[in-house]
Amino acid sequence: MIEIVEAKNKKQMKLFATFPVKLYSKCKYYVPSIVEDEMVIQDETKNLSKGTSDCKCFLAYKDGKLVGRICGIINHESNKKFNEKCIRFNRIDFINDVEVAKALIKAVMDYGRENGLETIHGPWGFNDTDREGMLTEGFDKISNYATNYSYPYYIKIMESLGFEKESEWVEFQFDIKHTDPRFHEVAEQLRSQGYRDLCDTLPVKKIIKEYGDKFFECYNRSYAALDNFVPVEGESKKATLKQFGTILNRNYFSVIVDKYDNVVAFGVGLPFIGKVLRNAKGRMFRAAIPLLLTIKNPKAVELALIGVDPLYRNYGVHALVVDRFINSFKKHHITEIFMDPVLTTNSKMLQTWKGMEKTVRQRRQTFKRQIGEL
Repeated sequence: MIEIVEAKNKKQMKLFATFPVKLYSKCKYYVPSIVEDEMVIQDETKNLSKGTSDCKCFLAYKDGKLVGRICGIINHESNKKFNEKCIRFNRIDFINDVEVAKALIKAVMDYGRENGLETIHGPWGFNDTDREGMLTEGFDKISNYATNYSYPYYIKIMESLGFEKESEWVEFQFDIKHTDPRFHEVAEQLRSQGYRDLCDTLPVKKIIKEYGDKFFECYNRSYAALDNFVPVEGESKKATLKQFGTILNRNYFSVIVDKYDNVVAFGVGLPFIGKVLRNAKGRMFRAAIPLLLTIKNPKAVELALIGVDPLYRNYGVHALVVDRFINSFKKHHITEIFMDPVLTTNSKMLQTWKGMEKTVRQRRQTFKRQIGEL
């Protein structure tokens, strides 16, 4: 018999946060989220990404044993923006049992139905800085810090429950032995026209303090047209800075401004900390020292974000970001460069990396279906 329990108190949320660590304990490719952060996702004073969303977390038990978890998210801003009646599911993990997955999905469906919603889709997060998508290819590759890992059986079970493919992402691994020289040539031309990279002269903390709002304005404009994009505004800005700011290394960070001091492009590369988090089982107190050492001297880098203000896309300003990254990779002998998920519909981003040698590392997608009988 399968029992669904809503996770409300601290003890239940600890089980919710640590269940996937146990589920993937023998999987060397899984990278956990930070447990301490996952335990407070329902607390809007601590999970600043929650914004105006409502959420509920559920645990699944079979014969008294914890066998699955799921989070249901009602993103009011997204539903209003896209004129939809959707509930999102996220943080879905379960044993290889279709009845367990069915019970978890039903719990989120019931939550959506109670609120007058008609469609369920996911994995989508609170916003686009949250982990999204379910792995469909590359199960033999270690996940990035910003992505989910899942077993191959997840896909078959989701399809058996009537879900259909929605959005799709692709992730690359780059080879910088041979790079297109035009990136550097265009970058030099733009520098002569007054464009500059703030990271060449300012420390990260000063950039965040003085240009933080302009950075997020550029970020929101850059991604506005993407699938189910919700702007990062208000308190969500602090959450994003907390998520990425603590692991930034200036060598792999880029903020481009024009001669009028407008932020027109950006790039965020993160030291690859997947192995550190896996070894620490997602517990920050265990990861602290190895994390600091890895951030300071990374052996690999994941490209988390890159964006260009739509008004400047035809000027080639992305070349300034790419040129900085290439120079840093070569200078610091970084040979493993992983790209975080890029939507297959994001033709502008895919075009940005056209001049780089790369291979597909992983793919992932979201699923969607009407709320109804399973």
